[in-house]
Amino acid sequence: MKKLFITMCLSSFLSGFAQEKGTIDFNRNELKGNALFLVLGAAEITYERLINEDSGVGVSLFFVKEEDFDTQFSLTPYYRSYFGKKTAAGFFVEGFGMINSGNTGSYSEYDSVNQNYYTVEGKNFTDVALGFGLGAKWVQKRGFVFEINAGIGRNLLNSNSPEVVGRGGITLGYRF
Repeated sequence: MKKLFITMCLSSFLSGFAQEKGTIDFNRNELKGNALFLVLGAAEITYERLINEDSGVGVSLFFVKEEDFDTQFSLTPYYRSYFGKKTAAGFFVEGFGMINSGNTGSYSEYDSVNQNYYTVEGKNFTDVALGFGLGAKWVQKRGFVFEINAGIGRNLLNSNSPEVVGRGGITLGYRF
């Protein structure tokens, strides 16, 4: 009786592993470029890997040589959760971290006592920020991706850096 009980327990345990889990096969990689920044004279490229139908992780690389931007370089890893009916599409919420560096820029101030202008030189900075963002993504049947997103974060370490960092754009890409 004891052997029969042990055999039944083991066989029920092993049959639990025999169940198949239905998975949907889909393209999990996306490569995108920010068209908005390209128009403004900067470049941002993004790679995203879809974990499942409702979430993905990615990294964005931003760089610019013009002095019009305070942030001249940023590397931004992120996690997204999608709420659309299609696979990894529709409305999303993201959390991100950002390593950013640049120059705060120089500006002129007026000294009313001496009645002259003087220049305050900008300071170089490198900092780490945490933030969140919102957006929407549309995916065409052939794999083309269109995305609009915006986010805001806060620098944490350096007093020379801007207190708030932004993230966003109008992005075009391809899912493969």
